[in-house]
Amino acid sequence: MKKVLKWIVVFGALMAPFCGAMGQGQPISVNKVIGKVDNYYILRSDLEELILQYKAQNQPVPSPCQGLESLIVNKMLLAKAEIDSVVVEDKQVDNQVAARMDMMSRRFGSEKNIVEAYGKSIETLKSELRQPMREQLLTEKMQETITSAIKVTPNDVRKFFNSIPKDSLPFIPAEAELGHIVRYAKVTKAQKEELRGRLLEYKARVLKGEDFASLASAYSEDVGSAREGGNLGFSERGKMVAEYEGAALRLQPNEMSDPVESEFGLHLIQLLETRGAQYNSRHILLRPDYNRMDMTDPTRILDSVRNMIVTDTLKFEKAAKTWSEDKNTADAGGLIKDQQGNSKLPIDASMDYATFSMLDTMKVGTVTAPMNYRTDDGKTAMRIVYYKKRIEPHIASLKDDFEKLTNIVMSNKRSKAVDEWFKKAISDVFIKVEPEYKDCVFFNQMTNDGSSVETNKE
Repeated sequence: MKKVLKWIVVFGALMAPFCGAMGQGQPISVNKVIGKVDNYYILRSDLEELILQYKAQNQPVPSPCQGLESLIVNKMLLAKAEIDSVVVEDKQVDNQVAARMDMMSRRFGSEKNIVEAYGKSIETLKSELRQPMREQLLTEKMQETITSAIKVTPNDVRKFFNSIPKDSLPFIPAEAELGHIVRYAKVTKAQKEELRGRLLEYKARVLKGEDFASLASAYSEDVGSAREGGNLGFSERGKMVAEYEGAALRLQPNEMSDPVESEFGLHLIQLLETRGAQYNSRHILLRPDYNRMDMTDPTRILDSVRNMIVTDTLKFEKAAKTWSEDKNTADAGGLIKDQQGNSKLPIDASMDYATFSMLDTMKVGTVTAPMNYRTDDGKTAMRIVYYKKRIEPHIASLKDDFEKLTNIVMSNKRSKAVDEWFKKAISDVFIKVEPEYKDCVFFNQMTNDGSSVETNKE
């Protein structure tokens, strides 16, 4: 009998029906499983969609072997997350799904247009997005676990820059540094009373004998906990938002609160049990309709703050720290950064169209009037934007592009750490690949430990 490598086997064609979540509208070939990592499948359409994403972003397109290797690493991160009991909370998933749907709503113009484009309801599309989004968050969490100890020193950056041949230094397009001050829209008094009334009705129904969990499953807008009858499980003190936790801890076991308002909406809370510093509770959450929010107060405040900035009685950075409700940027004086932490944002097609158009009519050093704004997590807000600086197109330099170079060095170090993790973790999972990829470099590296690989043969 041939010796079989315990973690990788080449297998023949496996056909699997599959419906991708929210495709890109591009022609994709008939689906076929081309790889498997433990219980996670890799489809040919996954590889094709990955390549299309690179093309859409005008990035160097990976070869099929490189693309498959990337997908295998991602599936390994998921498989190891399962083995190591790494989890992401339902609230994180729901927030990201809401943000993605809001982004699509802006792109298509309305939810109605989304429904017409995909032929599915918004709730169906959200449901289809939820699992891919959970996997993405799990992958990111595993990567963060692997790379959390990595540091980059100024000397690392200098060494990297000096290693680039002078005639190969990249050309950097025009960039902008922007800041903003954000104020969230407020729930109208009428809408708040409407939500309070509904929650008080649910409370009365429970007091008359109805099951809290059944009502939570039917009516709560916290989708993750609604599936568990509103149960949020045991939580350490200090983990929940203050309004929720304060109300929950004032209750006796099985007692219900009156409606409690937090940044997430209005809650009807029932305390189930306390255990030392932990407590177990469940809730019914009702969220406001973000299309019916009151913009009066945010607009008034931003008008006043802008006037102080324009008349030079208040610096923008200090105003942002004092007045902005965007926690991600307030402490940095309102400075907006991309996902990699760069404050210099390319003025090109990668910038959202509204911001790109706004900059076209602005002068450096000016501040916009208050304008409508929808945050990444779907909240309705107003903001003023400060055009802090413009960087003209130039050849990369250590002085002007230190931040960008630092991120490149960090990315390289993280990639190396993931590669090393991959080599160590590969023995913990079971991997299969389609025979047409057996000549890929990564495949040869995985099978180069002296073990043989059994191929499916007739």
